[in-house]
Amino acid sequence: MDKKKKIAVVAMSGGVDSSVTALLLQNQGFEVIGLTGKMVDSPAAVSVVNNAKRVADKLGIQHFVCDVTKSFREKVVEYFESSYAAGKTPNPCIMCNQFIKWGLLFDYAVESLHADVFATGHYADIRCENGIYKLFPAKDEHKDQLYFLYRLGQKQLSKTIFPLYSYEKDEVKKIAQDFDLPPKDSKESQDICFIQKPMTSKKYLIERFGVKRGEFIDIQTGKKWGEHEGCYQYTIGQRRGIGIAAPYPLYVIKIDAEKNIVYVGREEDNYKTTLKITDLNIVDTTFANKSNEFDAMVKIRYNMQAKKAHVKLFEDYADITFYEPVNSLTPGQASVMYDFVDGHLIGGGVVADCPSNG
Repeated sequence: MDKKKKIAVVAMSGGVDSSVTALLLQNQGFEVIGLTGKMVDSPAAVSVVNNAKRVADKLGIQHFVCDVTKSFREKVVEYFESSYAAGKTPNPCIMCNQFIKWGLLFDYAVESLHADVFATGHYADIRCENGIYKLFPAKDEHKDQLYFLYRLGQKQLSKTIFPLYSYEKDEVKKIAQDFDLPPKDSKESQDICFIQKPMTSKKYLIERFGVKRGEFIDIQTGKKWGEHEGCYQYTIGQRRGIGIAAPYPLYVIKIDAEKNIVYVGREEDNYKTTLKITDLNIVDTTFANKSNEFDAMVKIRYNMQAKKAHVKLFEDYADITFYEPVNSLTPGQASVMYDFVDGHLIGGGVVADCPSNG
């Protein structure tokens, strides 16, 4: 191995993004090493490992496989299941990023493979300003992934690079085509990698928990609208699949897992202005040092437009008040804060409570 070259360990899934990441770093003169985490015991997981190995072989780089199935089950799968059982909606990708990719794989890359940098195919931009590593939006706003990275800390960011931050997704696909990467049978990553089609999240949860009959109750009047087969099958803001004949559309407004009650109501019942987030992680520590109160742009789910809100930071939680009511504030989901001026990531937490209607 050429010791003059810096070592870049790339988390490889065999997909387009991580394959092009490895290629770009190789072209930049790094000694590139591929690292693939085997998350679950399944044919799909074996396919991921094999595809990554084929890409590594084509690039002429070393490839290592890290079996993380035990930790993945504990930190991601069990978290996913227990969240739904408690009437919450989980973010398994965020937990995987924290405990697996920037946990076990990051540590293995740095400690065992002696990586100077750890790279992934995420679309985000890391910049160091006054000694603080900050996450900024990627060039391709449709692929921006800051929401899923809010649990990273300064230690991880100081050794992480995202080579795709300055590329549009179409450009990345073109590079992959030009170099015949990755294998033709490789597919885009799924949101929930341990649930493979034709299995769905709903079918998976029904198999896990079975039928548990409970009631649909009107949030305003207390009227019983009908029965369901398990509150874990629903999420706040859901309209389709409720199966109730009503004179107006009904939405899931609240879930009481202890009593197995799904509260439903009209669309306006689904709008709220305040929430509390716990399990707080502040990426840009300059915010916490400056003031415990500030305005920010806030997302309470990945695919929403960030909304202006006032944030009050406490030791391990934050209170957030939106300037305009937002819909579907969902316990268990991530609430992520962005700088009001330049859009960089401040931090985030887990939605714990949404007490007031807007």
